[in-house]
Amino acid sequence: MSTFRSPWQRDRDRIIHSSAFRRLKHKTQVFVEHDGEDYRGDYFRTRLTHTIEVAQVARTIAGALGLNTDLAETVALAHDLGHPPFGHTGEDALAALMAPYGGFDHNAQALRIVTRLERHYADFDGLNLTWEALEGIAKHNGPVAAPLPYALAEVNADWDLELGGNASAEAQVAAVADDVAYNHHDLHDGLRAQLFTEEELAELPVIGPAFDEVDRLHPGLDRMRRRHEALRRVFGVMVEDVIAVAQNRLTGLQPQAAQEIRDMDGPIIRFSKPLYQNIKAIKSFLFTRMYRAPSVVDERSRVTAMLNNLFPLFLAEPAQMPPQWHAVAAAAGEQTYRARVVLDYVAGMTDRFAISEHQRLFAR
Repeated sequence: MSTFRSPWQRDRDRIIHSSAFRRLKHKTQVFVEHDGEDYRGDYFRTRLTHTIEVAQVARTIAGALGLNTDLAETVALAHDLGHPPFGHTGEDALAALMAPYGGFDHNAQALRIVTRLERHYADFDGLNLTWEALEGIAKHNGPVAAPLPYALAEVNADWDLELGGNASAEAQVAAVADDVAYNHHDLHDGLRAQLFTEEELAELPVIGPAFDEVDRLHPGLDRMRRRHEALRRVFGVMVEDVIAVAQNRLTGLQPQAAQEIRDMDGPIIRFSKPLYQNIKAIKSFLFTRMYRAPSVVDERSRVTAMLNNLFPLFLAEPAQMPPQWHAVAAAAGEQTYRARVVLDYVAGMTDRFAISEHQRLFAR
């Protein structure tokens, strides 16, 4: 027990000081690090900057609602710890490679990291987080149904995270904060990558009125300030909508205990229906024009091939991994357990380390 911190403040601090958190600096959000090899790559979001933005939004919303801001921040800071290199492309590739060995899911891997793989403390493996933090990592996107990825099944067997119910209000806040952050910053990054223009965004709901308001209040504003001012307003609309909806629901329902939130028939922290429909339109635009842009699809193919080379090589030849990983893989015996060791190693790689290892092992 910490003398000066609550249990959730301690959870937060241990996550920030973890090795997995530091590695988020060089893991992809959408674009592979320094994509295109020009200065614009320095401005794109990484998993680390995304996580910091999610935590900021989560603190704001939780504070406005009178919730436990430390727990909301903790779940936000941990929510992407399990992401492998190359973002969702890497997750898709590793899920296919791990299909014979119990599957792969980044939320489950985050739990494995915070309960087993971080090994810095004398008294325990992992970070010894509170049950509420573990539950929030597992369920912030909603109840989890079987079949469970093996990593989640292992953790749930030890802690019983009540996977069939809702998460806490704080974990729900972290999930909505994730939506707010990436919908906002992907618009910025897509513009900077020149995948679409301000004029095209102005045709979308919420975004168009934001540009109109900026033009009315600040006529003749230079392009970059105009862009930032408009998208800042989009950000504010999303945050204020979530807070207003949650305040109304909490006032009407008057829950007296955290378990009442978990027992409800759906999330209590969410967007209003009109804004949710508008956000769906924005997401559809981003999916087509950004996540499936030809340059991004080409990069997806390239990095998928890298993982499809690295994983089978390490599985067949564990000695290609560093000595400490080689020793664990060699001791694993059965192929399934060896594959899980290899997964832990590969999933922990940063983008640049995976690219470097692929260059070392295959560029011959």
